[in-house]
This record gives sequence, C-alpha cells and structure tokens, in this order.
Amino acid sequence: MGKEKNPRRVADNEAMAKLRMLRTSPQKLNLVAAMIRGKKVDKALNDLTFSNKRIAQDVKKCLQSAIANAENNHNLDVDELIVAEAWVGKNLVMKRGRPRARGRFGPIKKPFSELTIKVREVEEQA
Repeated sequence: MGKEKNPRRVADNEAMAKLRMLRTSPQKLNLVAAMIRGKKVDKALNDLTFSNKRIAQDVKKCLQSAIANAENNHNLDVDELIVAEAWVGKNLVMKRGRPRARGRFGPIKKPFSELTIKVREVEEQA
C-alpha cells in the first residue's frame, strides 16, 4: 500500500543532469552549451576540456554527471551517446553597488544561471 513509482521525466533512451547556481550569466553559459549541442559525448568532453572559457569546466562536470546517470541508472551504452539537448536558464541575481561621483550609486548585477543537459542513445547507421 505504498506510493506509486514516479514516472520517468525523460524517454527510455535518455538521461539527464542539471546544475544550478552557476556563477555566470546565462548569455555566457549559452555560448558554451551551444558548443556541445548535437555532438557525441566524447567529442563534447574534448571540446570542453580544451575550451578557454572559465565556465567550461562546470559544464564538463554536468556532462560527466549525465553520462554517469545514463550508464548507471538507465543502462545505456556510453559509446553511443550524443548530447541531445543542452539548455540554460536564469537563476537569482545578486544586487551589489558601487558609490559613484556626486552621491550617486552604480548598480552591479551578479547573475547566476542553471544548466540542463540531456543525453540520448542513438544506434549508428551502418
């Protein structure tokens, strides 16, 4: 007489990972996410490893988490995974400020963002 099992949020051949409170603007994060969309996971990991963007290491961590979820939780083959979707969302914005001339106040906004990566298993065409 327990509760029903939660339905899966993704398809049977997919796995997902989410990273929240990333200390960068969504616009900058989306540049890195666009770099890996649609690629095979090993190529995407290489691109993130050698990227000059600071946030690329956090994106790589999220992608590795999605790959581990696919392998351990959903029994998917790692060699046939592609980055199906990678989308970015806004999170909170810290408001800070700086005193300016003539008694004014210069606002400084420090945005946070979140990243969701979905990997999908595809069979290679022969």
